[in-house]
Amino acid sequence: MPPRSDHDAQPDREAFWEEQAQRLHWETKWSQVLDWSDAPFARWFTGGRLNVAFNCVDRHVEAGHGDQVAFHWEGEPGDTRTITYADLRREVCKTANALLSLGLRAGDRVAIQLPMIPEAVFAMLACARLGLPHSVVFGGFSPAALQSRIEDAGARLLITSDGQYRRGRAEPMKAHTDEATAHTPGVEHVLVVRRTGTDVPWTEGRDLWWHELVHRQSAEHTPEFFDAEHPLFILYTSGTTGRPKGILHTSGGYLTQAAYTHRTVFGLDPDTDVYWCTADIGWITGHTYIVYGPLANRTTSVMYEGTPNTPHEGRHFEIIERYGVSVYYTAPTLIRTFMKWGEHIPARYDLSSVRVLGSVGEPINPEAWRWYREHIGGNRVPVIDTWWQTETGAIMIAPLPDGSPGKPGSAQRPLPGISVKVVDDRGEEVGKGASGFLVLDQPWPSMLRGVWGDKEQYRETYWARFADRGYYFAGDGARYDDDGDIWLLGRVDDVMNVSGHRISTAEVESALVSHPTVAEAAVVGASDATTGQAIVAFVILRAEAGPDPDGVVTVLREHVAQEIGPIAKPRQILVVAELPKTRSGKIMRRLLRDVAENREVGDVTTLADASVMEQINAGFGAGSRQTG
Repeated sequence: MPPRSDHDAQPDREAFWEEQAQRLHWETKWSQVLDWSDAPFARWFTGGRLNVAFNCVDRHVEAGHGDQVAFHWEGEPGDTRTITYADLRREVCKTANALLSLGLRAGDRVAIQLPMIPEAVFAMLACARLGLPHSVVFGGFSPAALQSRIEDAGARLLITSDGQYRRGRAEPMKAHTDEATAHTPGVEHVLVVRRTGTDVPWTEGRDLWWHELVHRQSAEHTPEFFDAEHPLFILYTSGTTGRPKGILHTSGGYLTQAAYTHRTVFGLDPDTDVYWCTADIGWITGHTYIVYGPLANRTTSVMYEGTPNTPHEGRHFEIIERYGVSVYYTAPTLIRTFMKWGEHIPARYDLSSVRVLGSVGEPINPEAWRWYREHIGGNRVPVIDTWWQTETGAIMIAPLPDGSPGKPGSAQRPLPGISVKVVDDRGEEVGKGASGFLVLDQPWPSMLRGVWGDKEQYRETYWARFADRGYYFAGDGARYDDDGDIWLLGRVDDVMNVSGHRISTAEVESALVSHPTVAEAAVVGASDATTGQAIVAFVILRAEAGPDPDGVVTVLREHVAQEIGPIAKPRQILVVAELPKTRSGKIMRRLLRDVAENREVGDVTTLADASVMEQINAGFGAGSRQTG
C-alpha cells in the first residue's frame, strides 16, 4: 500500500492527537506524532515512553487522589468491595511482584480467564505495568476456545479462578481451564483466584493460589517505562476463516484514544460522576471502557459480577440507585431484554442520578433507543449510540452529550480527530440518502497494529478491499441520511453480531461439522428482536445419524456450545437434504438468510438445483427445526 502524501497526513489532526496525548504521563516525549510510512502499519508517538498502569493508577495516587473510589464492586451473591485508587495501586504492585517471581519478563504473554471480579483488573494492570501483553478470554468460552487462544499467543501463564457465579449458581472454571491447558505445554503456571470456594483439580508445582502467592508480595513496585508501540494486549475475535484472530493493540496511541473518547463521549467529570459500563472484561468494551479509559481518567466506576436478573429483574436498577450511577453504558440486547421484562421494573427505582446513557455493541433500533431514554433516562438525558470495533480499539462514531436531542438509531458523526466515509464498491463516497461501505480513510491512535503472528492476514482482512485508496474497511454497511448523519446497517461479511459478540459463520460451521453425525453445515445470522442477530444453522446429516433428527439437533446445539461457548449455540437448526449451491459449489448464504428471516427467497437462477430452496423453505415453515 503506498504511503499517504503530506497533504493526506493532515497536520491539524496530528496536532489534535498530540494535545490529547499530553494529558497522559510520559517519561520520554515522542519525536513524531504519526509515522505512516509503512502503511497500513502505523506508529503513533514515535520514540515516546510511558507506562500504562502508572497512568491508570500511580499518578492519581501521587496527585493526592488515593482515597477516591476506583471501583464499587458488587458480586452476584450480594457481596461487595470498595477499592480506592490507593487500594488499586497496592494490589497491582503486589500482583506485578508475584508475576515477576514466576520468572515473567517484558514481552512474555499472559492469558487471563476470570469472572468479573477485581482480580481481573489487578491482573490486567499488573501485566501492563510489566510490559506483559495480556490475552483476556471471555469466561463463557469453552476449553477448546481457550486452548486455541493460549496456543496462538504462546502464553506462559494462565490466570483463572476456581469458579464463577452465574444465575445464582457456582459454576466451575478451573476444571474447564485444566481441560484447555492439558494440551498447552507452554503454560508454566496457572494462578488461581479463590472465588466460589469449590473443590478444584490441582497440579502440584504448576498450579498456585492467588491468595498464597500475591498476598505475600511487597506492595511497592517501581514501574518500567515502555515504548509507545510496546504491545499492550492481544484480543481474539472471530474471523471469517473459522480460526480466531488475535487483534494486537499497543500502548501509547491506544491509551490516548481510550482516555480521550471516554472523557469526551460521556462528558465525564472525575470528581462527581459514578460510571458503569456493563460489559465483560473478556471483550474490547471491557478493556477500553471498564479498565483503561476510565482509570486513565481517574473515574469512579461500578463493576458487577453477575447476570442482570439475579436474583431479580431489577438488579441493574437497584445498583444504579445504590451507587448513584450517573453514566450508564450498556448493549442494545440488554435494553431489549429490559423492554421484554416491562417498564414497571425500572419504575420501582430512583434513577434520577443518571445523566448520560450509552449504547454499545451493535446498532440500536429506534424503538429500544426511545424506551431506554424514557424509562431509564426519564426523558431528560442524552442517549449516546457508539460505533467502534475490537479493531478500532475505541469509539469512532458517536453523538456528543451537548444537549442536542440526538437521533434514535443513529450514531451520527465521527468524533473529532476521526475520519470516516461511506463509499460505494469503487471507493467513491456516496451522497446523502445513499448506502454503502463504512471505511476509515485516515489512521487513528488506537487502531490495531496487526493480527498477532500474521501480517498478511491483517492486510488481506482490513485493507485489501480498498487497497488502491488506502482505506480501512470496517466490514459494516452504513448510510448517510439527508443531514449527512451516519446510520449503521450491520455486517456485510459472514461475521454475526450476537448480543454484541462477533461470531463467525465459519467458526460455528466448523464446530457443527466436527460432530460425527454432520456431513455439511451452513450458518447464517438472522435478525432477532432481543440479541440483534441469532444463529440459524442448516445441516446435512450423515446416514449413520439415524432416524431422529430432533434428537440429533438437540445434541448438535450442545456440541456447538461445548466447542465455542454458550453464546454460539444456534437458535435454530434445520436438517436438510441439500444446501443451495452454485454450479461451482459455493453455498448461497443470502438465500438461507431469506429463509431464516421469513422473507421471500431471492434470485435462484445461479443455483445448480433451484428446487433445493423449495424443500428448505417447506421444511422451515413446517417447523422441522429445533428452537432454543
